[in-house]
Amino acid sequence: MSTPRLIQGYEVVIGFETHTQLSTQSKIFSRAPTAFGAEPNTQACAVDLALPGTLPVMNKGAVERAIEFGLAVGAHIAEKSVFARKNYFYPDLPKGYQISQFEIPVVQGGAVEFFLGEEKKSVRLVRAHLEEDAGKSLHEDFIGQSGIDLNRAGTPLLEIVTEPDMRSSEEAVAYAKELHKIVTWIGICDGNMQEGSFRCDANVSVRKPGAELGTRREIKNLNSFKFMQQAIDYEVRWQIEQIEDGHAIQQATVLFDPDTGETRAMRTKEDAADYRYFPDPDLPPLVVARDWVERVRSEMAELPRVMAARFVSSYGLPEYDATTLTQSKSMAAYFEAVAAACKQPKLASNWIMGEVSRRLNTGEISMEQVPVTAGQLAQLITRIADGTISNNAGKQVFDALWNHDGTDVDAVIEAKGLKQMSDTGELEAIIDAVLAANADNVAQYRAGKDKAFNALVGQAMKASKGKANPAQVNALLKQKLE
Repeated sequence: MSTPRLIQGYEVVIGFETHTQLSTQSKIFSRAPTAFGAEPNTQACAVDLALPGTLPVMNKGAVERAIEFGLAVGAHIAEKSVFARKNYFYPDLPKGYQISQFEIPVVQGGAVEFFLGEEKKSVRLVRAHLEEDAGKSLHEDFIGQSGIDLNRAGTPLLEIVTEPDMRSSEEAVAYAKELHKIVTWIGICDGNMQEGSFRCDANVSVRKPGAELGTRREIKNLNSFKFMQQAIDYEVRWQIEQIEDGHAIQQATVLFDPDTGETRAMRTKEDAADYRYFPDPDLPPLVVARDWVERVRSEMAELPRVMAARFVSSYGLPEYDATTLTQSKSMAAYFEAVAAACKQPKLASNWIMGEVSRRLNTGEISMEQVPVTAGQLAQLITRIADGTISNNAGKQVFDALWNHDGTDVDAVIEAKGLKQMSDTGELEAIIDAVLAANADNVAQYRAGKDKAFNALVGQAMKASKGKANPAQVNALLKQKLE
């Protein structure tokens, strides 16, 4: 669990429930398609409509995706799990109940690890269970009517539930981003939050340090990381204000309005007993044999946490670097290509985590759209490592490559006159002139004032118009001063 961070003397407690839409072509209990954006009610068959006499049939692909997730987070895959009926009435739920898992889910336990800044965090998972999605209510305010679209009814979901381990909105967002990375990396979900493929519900409460858990309020359907942090921050402030004013927090489901930046109560929050769960008589227990699990494991691509561990052992990278570089498959592949070409893995990591990432964020573009190829960045790093150019000059070359102002690193260096001074005699002459013109700094250095040496280095670099090799400048200066 995380170290408490107090806000106005209160500790924030956050748990997550994330509905991940699985990437199957058909629904969880029927053969109806799951494509997004179809005309209302064109992708709902008799099973989804709950017509009399229809029976659900389990989608094997949905089960395999649940197994993949369990393996990715180090969870236990239950050899036998059970489907239940979750009973509630809502217009977009044709059967009057949702088929879900309750007492015995298919994925049990596990954890999601991530970095918050450079601090490593871990959030424990309670479970991940398979269930069907409901339909959608459509409200046409301009004609005063509502309708029901059942295209989503029966869409396969994996609901991922955490322990209440998070202690700030920043930590909650970092967890959600890591979970999003995992499900998209292994390909069980497309991760499109705008289309509802990855929907997060945040259970938020506050308490005095050491006290029992406070009453939680569930913020439903957070579909962007930005809104997620805003919603949690507002809810925390609201709950603290209510308690400080002498009011008790009522358990409720709330929605976040991004226009006002506020949460508002939607309904009183139900507990499990309110849903009257019981085993679904139309579905036998789901049996997952060990050889099935091992086959799925053998077919899975290298997991991000496994790849990060390999980056640490094979390239000698710090764990923080390795985790950052495995945020996406494309970034990891880019790093490996650069490192292989320049033989400087730490410099490759620094440039990708620094200049490349900064420009990705500024331009709001994806890793696949980076205009500087891995070969170009490797060549640039090689020229810095062999002393041809300085690191600052390297940034000018990178800028030219990014803006398509040249394609060959050496040609850009030559055209911009960025090559470092390599003539020792020329550099000695510059340093002699600097020492002669800065007698006071020379005297101060010899009197034990180290800052005077830095001033002399600065003067030498200025005199060389930034082209001198800083290491050579330092060595020659010390030689002449001592």
